[in-house]
Amino acid sequence: MMRTRAKYNLGQVVRHRKHPFRGVVFDVDPEFSNTEEWYEAIPEDSRPVKDQPFYHLLAENDQSYYVAYVSEQNLVADYSGEPVGHPDVPEMFGNFDGGAYALHYQLN
Repeated sequence: MMRTRAKYNLGQVVRHRKHPFRGVVFDVDPEFSNTEEWYEAIPEDSRPVKDQPFYHLLAENDQSYYVAYVSEQNLVADYSGEPVGHPDVPEMFGNFDGGAYALHYQLN
């Protein structure tokens, strides 16, 4: 049995290693759990391995807000101290402490 431990926490602000966007982690899959179509759409030389945590992010870049699905290998912690401006953040999270958001409710 494979055991995987996520490096990033719910509410933590992260940024993409290669692309210019950042976001707040709102869910984690212990391994890839999206469609094969989504996976195959990634250029083969950039495809992440499936047996690692994948993160759901409330993401932002200079032009828009969106939800992103990103492998752990493509994320780094964001130490800018800046909040994420995604409009759904207040619905899921409480106060921002400079690196992470507090959860509004306790998850199982």
